[in-house]
Amino acid sequence: MKSAMALMKTAVLVCLQYVLQHAACREVTLPKGPLYRVAGFSLSLPCNVSGYEGPRTQNFEWYLTRDDSGDRQIGVVSTADESFPYKPFQSRVANGEVRVDRDSGDKVRLVVQKLRTDDQGAYECTTPNTDSKYFGTYGASVVVKVIPDTLQISYSRSLSGQPIPEGAEVTLTCSASIRSEQLTHLSVTFGKRGGQVGSDGGGAEASTAQEIISIDKLLGVVSGRAYRKRYDDGELTLEKRNGEGGQGVYVMKMRALQPDDSGSYYCEAAQWILDLDRTWQKIAHRTLDIGNLTVQPLSQSMSVKSSPSGQVTLQVGSPVLLSCQINGLPSDGNSGMLVQWMKTSSAGVEVEVCRMSPEGVVSWGDDLSRSSGGSLEKVSKGKYSLKLFSARPSDSGEYTCVVSVYAGRRIPTESSAATISQRSEGVTINLKSKDVVVAAVAQLPRGPLLKRGSTATLICNVTVTTTGPAQAQVRWLRRPVPEIKTGDAGPTEAAAEVIPEIVATLMYDGVVSMYNGSSSEVSVDRLSADQYRLRIHAACDQDQGLYACHAEAWSQDPHGGWYNTGAKAESNTVTVYLYSRAADLLFIPLVAGAAAALLVGVVIIATVTCCFMSRLAKQRAHK
Repeated sequence: MKSAMALMKTAVLVCLQYVLQHAACREVTLPKGPLYRVAGFSLSLPCNVSGYEGPRTQNFEWYLTRDDSGDRQIGVVSTADESFPYKPFQSRVANGEVRVDRDSGDKVRLVVQKLRTDDQGAYECTTPNTDSKYFGTYGASVVVKVIPDTLQISYSRSLSGQPIPEGAEVTLTCSASIRSEQLTHLSVTFGKRGGQVGSDGGGAEASTAQEIISIDKLLGVVSGRAYRKRYDDGELTLEKRNGEGGQGVYVMKMRALQPDDSGSYYCEAAQWILDLDRTWQKIAHRTLDIGNLTVQPLSQSMSVKSSPSGQVTLQVGSPVLLSCQINGLPSDGNSGMLVQWMKTSSAGVEVEVCRMSPEGVVSWGDDLSRSSGGSLEKVSKGKYSLKLFSARPSDSGEYTCVVSVYAGRRIPTESSAATISQRSEGVTINLKSKDVVVAAVAQLPRGPLLKRGSTATLICNVTVTTTGPAQAQVRWLRRPVPEIKTGDAGPTEAAAEVIPEIVATLMYDGVVSMYNGSSSEVSVDRLSADQYRLRIHAACDQDQGLYACHAEAWSQDPHGGWYNTGAKAESNTVTVYLYSRAADLLFIPLVAGAAAALLVGVVIIATVTCCFMSRLAKQRAHK
């Protein structure tokens, strides 16, 4: 024993001396053991050498000392000698089940693809000497323990492969367990295999596997890189439940399925162990195919149909009932929908009549009066009805139902884009109006000439001929007096079209609207059932012009609502001209006389002064 200790000390001293001289000595390293690996699965043992002389590419030899063979070593494999393996490993090395993979010139790893129970023992990695002197360690060993395979995996229901609409939800369940005397961890991963076009451009499909979500070896939930946003948005979840017999049941839910989610799904369970060097190693794993999933795009399954179809002719005041039927949506009801009714007028202008948001809130377009004269309701799943209680002439047009679907998002955010939007075929509503005749005549009452500062009064006589209640809405318009141009052919009026200026409006319900066009105070009132009056108080020059009244007929529907019949008429024009007042007429000659007198005085003074100065100059010359 003492001699062995002395020899070891001598070797260490020699090595230290060599290190001091050459700054290195050969060293072969293996992981710290014992290493626990599972029967039937692979073993990968890294071995590297450092501090060596000679070529950069070193050779390695592997030996195994089995637990039941005493100290007898068995040659496993060599990087330099093909005949190196002993008989127990010859066939396994020949078929590649046992091999040496080279990571670099001085780093290799022993790979045993399927461990057997009798592969348990001490593995030694050695390197033949390439140094000028024999210094350092030329081999290292590690104990490998082969433990039984207890990893189990199963599923309760497989995918049928039947098409599932875009936006639907799918649930996948996988059960897994391990029973081991060693401290090992279990990870479960759900993934998908799909096909993509090869990069060679030849159209060949290459199978790709994507990890969707997993509970990893540290018992944390981790999403795949391509699914991170969906996991953050809550559309992808994975939870562990306790199953029978100590098995863990893993449930993955995917909401808002997309066409890209089509593919072959699998569940993988893996057993992990923490080696002595504090690194986690996967020592067993099993993969179970769950089935194929086909996601049918909404563009292929969804349809929007409105009824009635074609053209519908109704009397004004009749109710209008339109239906919108949406088919081909996911049955789980997790997709939000925006339903809109749009109307296109005869002029080709499209406006929104009303809408129902995904939250079920109904709002109306520009015609806010419709909020009390109509309704938009969800009659049943996928069916919506629009009802106008009493049709008006302005309701004529082509109606279209527009449906925007947010697949898998019951309440989308404001920034969410619709998955798909589809329009139904148009329904044309034609309304027969009552026979309405409107006539309007404007006049200036007889009286003294209008002068600046006086009140100008204009009368508009309106006649509405129809059946049922009716009211007139009167609007007063003013145009400037046309300019008179003189030329070779004599004076002519300018022919340029002038847009009339609105002075005031008396609504059908008696409400008066004034405009800023007049510089004087203006009032409008109704003298009788068919006579309307406009008064301009303290009229000035800016109030002069050609005045006319524009009358529109409003009728009352059976429900008491008023609507514009579209019948209208514009009266003749009357001229408002303001004459000068008497005081203004006297002021002109007064000013002219004063100016003339001042001019005569200046002439006299200038003449007298001129003569006086001339005479004075002559007198001074005689002296």
